[in-house]
Amino acid sequence: MGYSPDPRSTLAPIDATTEPGLIPDLIARIPWPRWVVFIVILAAGVLLLSCLICVICCCCRRRRPRKQPKDKEAVGLGSARSSTTTHLVQPDVDCLEPCSGGAQQWGRLLLSLEYNFGSQEIRVGLRQAENLKTEGTADPYARISVSTQAGRRHETKVHRGTLCPMFEETCSFLVPPAELPRATLKVQLLDFKRFSEHEPLGELQLPLSTVDPQHVLESWYQLGPPGTTEPEPMGELCFSLRYVPSSGRLTVVVLEARGLDPGLGETYVKVQLMLNQRKWKKKKTSSKKGTTIPYFNEAFNFLVPFSQLQSVDLVLAVWARGLQLRAEPVGKVLLGPRASGQPLQHWADMLAHARRPIAQWHHLQSPREVDRALALQPRLPLPRLHS
Repeated sequence: MGYSPDPRSTLAPIDATTEPGLIPDLIARIPWPRWVVFIVILAAGVLLLSCLICVICCCCRRRRPRKQPKDKEAVGLGSARSSTTTHLVQPDVDCLEPCSGGAQQWGRLLLSLEYNFGSQEIRVGLRQAENLKTEGTADPYARISVSTQAGRRHETKVHRGTLCPMFEETCSFLVPPAELPRATLKVQLLDFKRFSEHEPLGELQLPLSTVDPQHVLESWYQLGPPGTTEPEPMGELCFSLRYVPSSGRLTVVVLEARGLDPGLGETYVKVQLMLNQRKWKKKKTSSKKGTTIPYFNEAFNFLVPFSQLQSVDLVLAVWARGLQLRAEPVGKVLLGPRASGQPLQHWADMLAHARRPIAQWHHLQSPREVDRALALQPRLPLPRLHS
């Protein structure tokens, strides 16, 4: 008799078509109580949710712009190196909003200071000015001086039609170390006017005692309101220049003078040409007596080939003869390639507008200052014949 197996005792194959759920099967195989498994799953879910929230918060913070404090003013790095006073510190370039107070409206000035202990000179580098205050446009230039050197000053080139001139000029002043604590650097910004008084635009007075002479400083300085203009005791001279390149003719017309010392008895003007630092040609006007505003209106012609124009210096000097009948120079004006400031601009305008007379007023400068700028070589005395 064959043996028939009991159907209830047969094992189901492993790959049966009706397999149970995956998660209940895994839970059933873990040898832990079910409540422990549920706690572990809940803790993992809470940890995952916390990480997701942290990632979202970090992304939102990076996209949100940072707020700048309104009551904190940015200060340039250059001013941090210097020891200037607080009212001379210039805000950084990124500070575009006008700062509170009335000093901002006069503009600002970028300059560098360097002291040479060997030559005992302070070197002033005038870089640029910004946001000068005036109605419309202006023709600004700068006048630089040091309080310990009376009569010594430097004038930059005139820049036409701008309120942000780029000067890029340097000058030096002799200041011994003992005079540094009481010396003051003065920079005046003026608007050039051809036939009237130049209009002040702003002024900077920087005590050199606040500057560290051991380092080269380049900083922005705030311009203050223009002060009272210094009197010009030497007066002013008006003349015109005209040059014709084809014929090489230079015409100088001495028109008039003003603001001369009332004590001068008799005045006249000498017109002198220098070639390679030596006296070349000279002429003079007629004398005018008993007036502080002499009117000349006299023309002088000089033959200057175009090839020699870069080697020529033109000097106009007002001479006066007093009660002792001895003539002395009252003031001089230097024009030519080695001039600076307003006289150099006049010379450049003459070359730019050939065959056209260009008239302009000029402040008379100290004769010693002009002679020092020319570095004139004295004439060699002729030997005397002994009988």
